Amino acid sequence: MRLLTLNCHSWQEENQLEKIKYIASVIKENNYDVIALQEVSQLVSEDIVYSNIKKDNFALLINKELKKLGINEYEFFWDMSHIGYDVYEEGLCVMTKLPIKENKSFYISKGEDIKYWKTRKITKIKIDYNGKDISFYSCHLGWWTDEEEPFVYQFDNLIEDVQKEELAFIMGDFNNSATIRKEGYDYMLEKGMIDTYNIAKDKDSGVTVKGKIAGWDKNKEDLRLDIMLANKEVDVLFSKVIFNGKNKEVVSDHFGVEVQINI
Repeated sequence: MRLLTLNCHSWQEENQLEKIKYIASVIKENNYDVIALQEVSQLVSEDIVYSNIKKDNFALLINKELKKLGINEYEFFWDMSHIGYDVYEEGLCVMTKLPIKENKSFYISKGEDIKYWKTRKITKIKIDYNGKDISFYSCHLGWWTDEEEPFVYQFDNLIEDVQKEELAFIMGDFNNSATIRKEGYDYMLEKGMIDTYNIAKDKDSGVTVKGKIAGWDKNKEDLRLDIMLANKEVDVLFSKVIFNGKNKEVVSDHFGVEVQINI
């Protein structure tokens, strides 16, 4: 099974339409089974196509590009977390070519005001993989030092949904770097989560953010914010940073992470 997570920084990038096409081409090339996307936005003012999906939904446009490339297998589940930059409905998405048995979204933040940018929601799908149920979560959490919306509160709410008897992957931008001790990353491991990077047979530096980006305005360090966690031991063949200028072109202010797993 091949997995991808990427914070898209959607509609905040230069040459955005070209980057959408490029992301779709890489998805086709690498044939991912499940993709977790964060900062997947659509304009508040845009027309609805179906359900809660509007015409410029970033995931919808990726899926349309995939279909242009002859790839028709992918479905996606998206929901809005909050209003971003006053004009966008910013949300999270899980995309897969595997049969979706269930999907849901739920708040993990204290507040549920969609007009407030700190409001956090999770999207989740449950798929059937060779007769086995596996759950996948796309996550974008807050900061360790935020007293108003504490990371611990959000992560506890997230893992409360994870069923112990079932394999689950918690993927995304956790806004807590694996390079910083005794903060959010260590807390996630203390709660029993397993970082697929740590158990990968083959891996690179894992760095997904270099320097200053939105939310890390004073950062000068290399950070590993984008992570794939599992609730059980799995056989991880490799964990690689992608869209970093070395392994594919840069498409966002975050690099992505791809993981190959034997299940």
